[in-house]
Amino acid sequence: MKSLKLKSGLAAAALIIGLTAIAPFTQADEGSAAKGLFNGTPAGDSAYHFSNIQFLTKTTGRAAGNGFLIGTSDAGSSWQSIYKGTWQFTQLDFISNTTGWALAKSSSAGTNALIHSTDGGKSFTKIGTGSIALERIHFADTKNGFGYTRAFAYKTADGGMTWTKINTPANTRYAEFTDVKHGWALIIVPRYGYKLFRTTDGGETWSSKLNVKSSEISGGQIYTKGSQVWVELNGGAGMSQQSYSLYASSDNGSSWQKVIDQDTAGGGEAPGQAVGVVQEGPASPGGHPSNMVLVEGAAILGGFSPAGESIGVGRSLDAGKSWTNLPSIKGYQSVISFTSKENGWMADTSLIDPAIYRTTDGGKTWSKKISIPSLNN
Repeated sequence: MKSLKLKSGLAAAALIIGLTAIAPFTQADEGSAAKGLFNGTPAGDSAYHFSNIQFLTKTTGRAAGNGFLIGTSDAGSSWQSIYKGTWQFTQLDFISNTTGWALAKSSSAGTNALIHSTDGGKSFTKIGTGSIALERIHFADTKNGFGYTRAFAYKTADGGMTWTKINTPANTRYAEFTDVKHGWALIIVPRYGYKLFRTTDGGETWSSKLNVKSSEISGGQIYTKGSQVWVELNGGAGMSQQSYSLYASSDNGSSWQKVIDQDTAGGGEAPGQAVGVVQEGPASPGGHPSNMVLVEGAAILGGFSPAGESIGVGRSLDAGKSWTNLPSIKGYQSVISFTSKENGWMADTSLIDPAIYRTTDGGKTWSKKISIPSLNN
């Protein structure tokens, strides 16, 4: 064992108008319970909790969970109820203050439905996807977008009304397209590990860009922006710990740097034989990676450690040549949304201590902006 589905470019004024037109503000001082936002009966689980956040600017964004959608346009000083009902949100994907899509379940045991809103999230229309059970979505505009299941990738040119399957290699377990021509696919190879492929012709042909051996194969994620490509590869998990590797390329996969090389006692060795820049990811020791954001040349990875009761982020400002894990705060599970390399948001998505935090210094420090009250309070 080695040693230890954001959009920007929208006018702030328009965003504020779009959100404030939906419902009156509920004031929520830093760390307050904001009970008025979370009365009633939660959907699915026994208590309300956050599941996803999406910020369009450093001050304006939304947070969703099991039966609710809330928003802020003043950096969390006040929040408003946008939607309350039976949808259990898993992903938000708004392209403006009024227009967006989401993936949500109508029952805890059900599959995701694709839903669409043109009034900022106050109401949603379900869009049928047939036998396609989408796990992730990303829309570039009102018409064009991509959808992903565990093994397949799809594209739409009519706002999600119809989907066309994109050819991907056999045993694909994660795909990511930046446009209709350019995309990446993560392949699992039994008794070997992982292979990463790239297409520049919409899936007609694929070329191998990275091969990583791994004794445990449990999937991963791909993030790309411009010529930067980041690939998270999971090893084993156990004792509430996760072994994983994070690789980075600044030249569309021509060369690679192993950035995080996290072995754990519970999960064993991290995928790949190369030595990483660091031996632990954010929210260490043994933390799980959540999601990554690429913004302004920075790569920011969220992390959470249920055993260590901590959440936080790590980041690189030089395409993976160096990596810094920033101080963690108390928490149990997380998802992040950054609109610049300094301004970001992090939600604790657990049932134990659901809350949303804000940073203005790239994740070095966090301030609690809203928390969900206990049903017993």
